[in-house]
Amino acid sequence: MSLAETTREAVRSRPFLYSALRAGILNYTATARFLSDEVGDDTDAISTALTRFADDVPDFHAERRDVRVVMQSGLGMADDDPLLVVGDAGFTPDSGSLTAVIAAGNVDAAALSHVLARLVTDDISVIAAAVAEESLVVVVERRDGANAVRGVEDALDSVPDFGGR
Repeated sequence: MSLAETTREAVRSRPFLYSALRAGILNYTATARFLSDEVGDDTDAISTALTRFADDVPDFHAERRDVRVVMQSGLGMADDDPLLVVGDAGFTPDSGSLTAVIAAGNVDAAALSHVLARLVTDDISVIAAAVAEESLVVVVERRDGANAVRGVEDALDSVPDFGGR
């Protein structure tokens, strides 16, 4: 595999670098140093490969999602009429100390990814999360509920468009 191909693969395996490249905010020299252990010692060549790769990626675009976000407190792990099931874990209203943040509307996996990244940035631990049809649900500790609602709303105001390829 050529150095250019190896560089592209290394960037694609790190979504934060790919997003920065698309947004035009990637420092090529710093990124070349960051990738040098994996790609090769010639940081000038890696930097050049990054510059050429930037010409081939679509520009970064974000879209506002049309959603309604609500919070439902009192979730717990139980099998009776669950609001959310992930694997073998069911989360049922009125049975615990967790909170669900529910976004209904124009949601998909890209929206969930962006929401999770935002909540991580806000230092909010997510207990469970899922998206299906027109619903996105994240389960957090009760004390994080209000901040999670704000984070979800904010994240859904600017979801990166990954379809620009």
